[in-house]
Amino acid sequence: MKAAVINATGNKFEIEDIQIAAPIGREVLVQVKASGLCHTDLHMATHDYGIPLPAVFGHELAGVVLEVGPDVREFAVGDHVVACLIQYCGHCESCLAGRTYQCKHPNETLRDPALGHRLSKDGKPLTPAFGTSAFAERALVHENQLAKVPEALPFPQACLLGCGTVTGAGAVINTAGVRPGDSVAVIGVGGVGLNAISGAKLAGATRIIAIDLQPAKLELARTFGATDVVDSSQGDPVAKVLELTGGGVDHAFEVVGLKQTTEQAVRMTRVGGGAYVIGVHKPGSTIELKVTEEVLSAQRRLQGVNMGSSNIKHDIPMYANLYLQGKLNLDDLVSKEISLSEINEAYAELNGGKIARSVITSF
Repeated sequence: MKAAVINATGNKFEIEDIQIAAPIGREVLVQVKASGLCHTDLHMATHDYGIPLPAVFGHELAGVVLEVGPDVREFAVGDHVVACLIQYCGHCESCLAGRTYQCKHPNETLRDPALGHRLSKDGKPLTPAFGTSAFAERALVHENQLAKVPEALPFPQACLLGCGTVTGAGAVINTAGVRPGDSVAVIGVGGVGLNAISGAKLAGATRIIAIDLQPAKLELARTFGATDVVDSSQGDPVAKVLELTGGGVDHAFEVVGLKQTTEQAVRMTRVGGGAYVIGVHKPGSTIELKVTEEVLSAQRRLQGVNMGSSNIKHDIPMYANLYLQGKLNLDDLVSKEISLSEINEAYAELNGGKIARSVITSF
């Protein structure tokens, strides 16, 4: 089958013919119908996060079940599914408490190398990054990383549920617990940021401030529910948010992954407010805050967010139904549909910051 392979850190994606094994245990073989291009895959491919290479990346996956392993309990051939990079065992203390995103044994979703490799090329193993490896014609995924969705859900929109939506909307609804009447700021309105805005609208936030450098993306943010927009290229966004709100927002979400924007998120919250770090930073990144003035006296919270604190078996079907009911905007997230061979050009365009998401629909 065709797959986009990263052979060395910093290399471009190379389209290669690779082999995929038959499912064993609780593995599910999925025909990939749509795969979203998320910045996280590019970060992991261009920086050393310890993922063994060569590897097949991609984690926003929607498709149809082709075959199931003998121990699979939830899925049958023909099911429409969405994958997520949250890997969980299902039996540790965190999982039993419903915090699958904090699982203590995520590696239990991976195949024991003694039983062979899920992906290989010329007899040599390839790493199925995140356990999903969605930049390929087919994917072999543990059933804990899959959620069933209605067949009425279009595949390009469906694939975005597995990361962009659960991460962005989940951070607002699950992690921050935004309530009706709250005020929210979102720094960075790409795919995840737009979903955070959608989540804030669903949660009943009355003021939703979108912050970005791209005027076109700020206008797009209005269609997702932003009540105010701030062009951070035109001045200090912290000062503007404080002016708009009369003292700061209840919740600020950083979706860029930079030192400056993370510090801004903290400083634009009100006394007792919370800042939430969603954007992936480079390894070793640090931030600087005045602890007494900006944290202690201001009683602010600073929290890292992993995949929107999501339980995918509940949350992905919920968001799918909200979309089908017309309550969640996924259509405007799909900027363009591309082929697998266009992945490098599409990532270059995504890096330019002018589009929300490109989705691979032709393999």
